[in-house]
Amino acid sequence: MKSVALNAFPRTLGRRAGSKTLRASGRIPAVIYGKLNPPQSLEINSLDIRDVIHGAASENVLLNLTVQGDAKPNRLAIIQEIQHHVLSNQVLHIDLHEVAENEKVTMTVPVDSLGEALGVKTGGGTLEHVLFKLKVRALPKDLPESLVVDVSHLEIGQAIHIGDIKPPPGVEILGDKHISVLSVAAPISEAEEAAALEAATAPVGEVEMIKEKKEEGEEGEAAPEEKGAAKPGEKVALKPGEKPAPLKPGEKPAPLKPGEKPAPLKPGEKPAAAKPGEKAAPAAPAKAERKFGKPERKK
Repeated sequence: MKSVALNAFPRTLGRRAGSKTLRASGRIPAVIYGKLNPPQSLEINSLDIRDVIHGAASENVLLNLTVQGDAKPNRLAIIQEIQHHVLSNQVLHIDLHEVAENEKVTMTVPVDSLGEALGVKTGGGTLEHVLFKLKVRALPKDLPESLVVDVSHLEIGQAIHIGDIKPPPGVEILGDKHISVLSVAAPISEAEEAAALEAATAPVGEVEMIKEKKEEGEEGEAAPEEKGAAKPGEKVALKPGEKPAPLKPGEKPAPLKPGEKPAPLKPGEKPAAAKPGEKAAPAAPAKAERKFGKPERKK
């Protein structure tokens, strides 16, 4: 990887308000850190860093950094991270990683395919990009901007794994050698495509309600007892102010418990015939009739 010359300046304004003022003046805040020197806040001309980014194949750029007025003006650094604005895509902040010329570094580089796969050209297959980036380790001068993989020989069902990629001289590709990076998949038929589309558009979470139907011959079966219904001979507790249900013709009242008093009879109602040895229920006292008219004078 060739180094790109870039000028930087020590940053004098700090904090969030200082960063806004710095961007308004046409400069971008940056930080350089590494094992060789303590972290340092810098500011870089926005036009210079824009030219560096647009002229590179990726954001992995090796910089020959010159810090104006610094004790060690020339430094070798790699762009570690670039923060962009969500809407305007404007560069907000840059992280630089200082490296040594004789020390290997590890970084992530993109993977590019070269040529047209034979399975795609003749068999109608699809080239699938499984991994878009890979980790490599090398000296700063040997770091590649990207890994180019030739896929022109791939048939349907074949794949290129990490171990199959030949790295550039002085570069080591990290990762499991058996992981697929690029592969050619068989073409999908119209029926399979329609089934996949139907499965993708089907509503999720609908539950089919199945109602039970009564079979023939169930009409004669007794209906289940209602909740709270009294069994034959069972005494039901009444709520305050609630009157007992009237007895059906020929139905006898439930027997009284020891010490329990019978319900009072209504006016004009006759008590039921007492069984041998059983006391009859007391009759309700008759109400005195009130006569209207002039009261008689005593003589």
